[in-house]
Amino acid sequence: MTIGITGWLLFNLFVLLMLALDLGVFHRHAHAVRAREAAIWSAVWVSLALLFNYWIYLRAGRDVGLEFLTGYLLEKSLSVDNIFVIVMIFAFFRVPAALQHRVLFWGVLGALVLRGTFIGLGAYVLHRWHWVFYVFGALLVITGIKMAFKNDEQTDLAANPVIRLARRLLPITSDYREDRFLVRVDGRWFGTPLLLVVLLVEVSDLLFAIDSIPAIFAITSDAFIVYTSNVFAILGLRSMFFLLAAVVDRFVYLKYGLAVVLVFIGVKMLIVDFYKIPTSISLLVLSLLIGGAVAASLLFPPRAEPDAPARTAAVPGTTAAAPSSLAPGDDPDRAAAGALECEADVPAA
Repeated sequence: MTIGITGWLLFNLFVLLMLALDLGVFHRHAHAVRAREAAIWSAVWVSLALLFNYWIYLRAGRDVGLEFLTGYLLEKSLSVDNIFVIVMIFAFFRVPAALQHRVLFWGVLGALVLRGTFIGLGAYVLHRWHWVFYVFGALLVITGIKMAFKNDEQTDLAANPVIRLARRLLPITSDYREDRFLVRVDGRWFGTPLLLVVLLVEVSDLLFAIDSIPAIFAITSDAFIVYTSNVFAILGLRSMFFLLAAVVDRFVYLKYGLAVVLVFIGVKMLIVDFYKIPTSISLLVLSLLIGGAVAASLLFPPRAEPDAPARTAAVPGTTAAAPSSLAPGDDPDRAAAGALECEADVPAA
C-alpha cells in the first residue's frame, strides 16, 4: 500500500487530535472510569479501527484490508495479556482509581513513540537482512512455548531494576500528590509513586512489543499497515483495561490461546520461503484460538483450590492492598510506603 509522507502526517495528526480530546476534554478532570464509560470508549475505538479498515479496503483492495484486520486482531489479543501486568502494577502501588486513566494515557503516549520506532527499525532490518525473519520466527515459537508453561506467580515489584534505578536517580515521596509525577519540596525535586507506575507500564509495553511487533510482520511487511494496526490496538488499550480489569482473571485459558497464536505466527515466519500461509487462514486461526480460549474460560472455569491464596487485583473504582504480610495492628499505609522503599521523608502537601 503506497502512502506518501502526507498520509503519514495526516494519520498521526488524527491520533494526536484524538488524544488531545481524550485528555483535554473528556478526561480533563481526574475521575474513576466506570464500566459504562469504558464500554462506550471501547466501542468508539473499535468503530474507528473498522472504519479505517474499510477505507484501506476501498483504497488498496481485499488482501490489504485483511492484513490490517488480522494485524489489528493480533495486537488487540496480545494486549489483553498486558492488562494482567497493568492490574498487578496498579494493585502493588495501590493507584487510586481516579489516577489510573492518567497513568494509562501517558503510558499509551510513550508506547506510540516506542512502537513507532521499533516498527521503523523492524521494517528496515527485514528489508535489508531477510534472514532476520527466521530469527523473529524462532523467537516467537520459543516465547509461545514459554508462555504456555509460565507459572502465574506474584512478582516483587519493589525489587524491580527499573524501580531501583529510578530511586537512585531521584528521591521518591511516600505518598501520591494528586495527579503529579514530580513535586518540588524545600527547593528539591521529588518523584511521586505515580512516576514509578508510569515507568513500569512503559517498560511492560516495551517487553510486549518485542513479541507483538515481529508477530505482525509475519502478517504483512507493509510498514503503514503494521503501524496503523498497532496504533489502533494501543489507543483502545485504556478503555479495554477498565472494561476487563475486574474480570481478566477469569480468562484462565487465554494465555494458552495466545501461546498457540505466537507459535503459529512463528512457524509462519519460519516457512515463509517455502509456503506462504494466506492472510485469510491466519485471520481464521487467530479468531478460533482467541475466541475458543475466552469461551472455554467462561464455560469451563477451573475449580478453585480451597487452600489457594487470594490473588490481588486492582479493580477500577477500588484501591487494592499491596501484596505484603501485615501483622495484627500494623498500619497498612506504612506497609505500603515500605513496599515502595521510599526513603524520602517529605511532609504531605
